[in-house]
Amino acid sequence: MGAFSLGRGDRFRKPRLAGLTHVIDTGLPLEQTRALFEVVGEYLDLWKFGFGTSYLDPTAAKKIRLLTESGIEACLGGTLLEVAWLESKTDECLAWARDMGFPYVEVSNGASKMSTAEKHRLIETARADFTVIAEVGSKDPEDAVWAQAWADEMVGDLAAGASWGITEGRESGTVGLYTSDGSVRWLVVDAVTGAVGADKVIFEAPRRNQQAALIRRFGPNVNLGNVSPFEVLGVEALRRGLRVDTLVTSLAESESR
Repeated sequence: MGAFSLGRGDRFRKPRLAGLTHVIDTGLPLEQTRALFEVVGEYLDLWKFGFGTSYLDPTAAKKIRLLTESGIEACLGGTLLEVAWLESKTDECLAWARDMGFPYVEVSNGASKMSTAEKHRLIETARADFTVIAEVGSKDPEDAVWAQAWADEMVGDLAAGASWGITEGRESGTVGLYTSDGSVRWLVVDAVTGAVGADKVIFEAPRRNQQAALIRRFGPNVNLGNVSPFEVLGVEALRRGLRVDTLVTSLAESESR
């Protein structure tokens, strides 16, 4: 068969430090995960076990080994670590995560009301054994969202040893970085990227309109998080300008080169 190549969606190749696609796993069975990787493994970078799924799933250790073999990084979700913090068991949780084979952990304080100072101490502890992703923002839709406060916290998270900051959006895309109807809070986006740079921010963006808006703003190598495992191929198509939502942006980039 002849080669076919389109000159658009200039994507960084794996392993990459920007242009990350970060998935949230809410309990996908092992064999479905294996089959999924045959299709999307090339386009997928980080696999977060959402909330307490890794604690409940009896196949979690096997899934982590599969992820490692597939060149995808497994990440412990931040809510489980917050639950451990509430029970004064963060050391035990981190030791368990290390034994399970997690190379990444998420440190967050959006559910437990952990103070920023305590969060930074937990990041400093976790970075000894893990690559840390630190989340900014509350999971409570009633909490106020202050752009500068998010930026300041993310700066402190990175200084404490986190490799990336991640903006809260939940799997619904209706809190934190987003209004209740899913619209992007661009003041927050501008504040955090202005403070730490876009490459250091993973934007939780579970909805197509959110993914497309961020790609249009930052280009195909923006970091996108909380993507559904079943939407990875669709997100890659958005990045490469193969869907109408980003087609015009991609054409403009191609014509400028």
